[in-house]
Amino acid sequence: MSTNMIESPLLSSEEKKASKLAKIGQFREIGLLVFIILLMVGVQLRNNSFLTIENMTDMMTNTAILLILAVGMMLVLITRGIDLSIGATIALSGMIVAQFVSNNPQTSPVIAVLMGIGIGLICGLVIGGLVSYLGVLPIIATLAMMNIYRGFTYMVSDGKWISSYQMSESFVGIATSSILGVNTLVIIVIIVYVLAFYFIGHTRTGRQIYAVGSNPESAKVTGISEKKIFLLVYTIMGGLSGLAGILWVSKYASAQGDTATGFELSVIAACILGGVSIAGGAGKLSGVILGALLIGILNNALPLLNVSPFWQKGIEGFIILAAVLLNVMVKRGVERNNLLRRRL
Repeated sequence: MSTNMIESPLLSSEEKKASKLAKIGQFREIGLLVFIILLMVGVQLRNNSFLTIENMTDMMTNTAILLILAVGMMLVLITRGIDLSIGATIALSGMIVAQFVSNNPQTSPVIAVLMGIGIGLICGLVIGGLVSYLGVLPIIATLAMMNIYRGFTYMVSDGKWISSYQMSESFVGIATSSILGVNTLVIIVIIVYVLAFYFIGHTRTGRQIYAVGSNPESAKVTGISEKKIFLLVYTIMGGLSGLAGILWVSKYASAQGDTATGFELSVIAACILGGVSIAGGAGKLSGVILGALLIGILNNALPLLNVSPFWQKGIEGFIILAAVLLNVMVKRGVERNNLLRRRL
């Protein structure tokens, strides 16, 4: 009797604390949105050119490729994986297609895009095979292939650049043209997210991806093929990276061997800021969108505020660290809340 009287207040206190952390997890997207709004207002007060239509359009087009890649990275992270090769895949697909277009100026933009996606799919398929069928750790497989793909890029380019005067206007227009006044990049982002929303929320495979990430053992018991899911998510990531390679070269009218070096870290950061758990099994498209937008706003706003380039990455790093710590706290709170409910 006395033991129960001593334990019940402690359990009640723990339950309240866990419940609060769980609620934070449920509404973290709203909190992130509020933070983004406050950040934008603060920057505008310091520099009134920030919220101009011209600057907002420029920021959206600069963030578009990050948004596209964040979808694929979210799926990879949900399965408890990681992909460090996407920057190299962007460079490889962009270089090969840019060379082809420079030698064949009449190439249709649609063909160029499909070529880039195809190259990316092959790159992703290779990584997916290493992870799923050979059992190589994702960080090792993607790190190795990152260097291999980057090496291939230098080999096929012979260390040379392909610049705008070697590209056709139609190819450059893939990322710089507009439809009904809306930049093509923005339209492509919308299409990617509509397809991703349907795939994740309305298909059996989309639900299986979450199942594999949240509880691999239970997923196996229910008949879900973990190998097929791994192969799928890395292939999707590769395809989106190939698409991003074409958009990158088209937007900046330049194909180089070191294109997108380190860009994978920004993509991972966007996912983490958006609440995607690095422990797998959790992540929302809405959060990923907000995380990518926050990265885009920081990249756009900090130079406007005359923040030193040396501090810009540091500030971004502090924000990412805070997001990771929040994710860990929320996850522990949810787990503790579930444990206490089972006890009661």
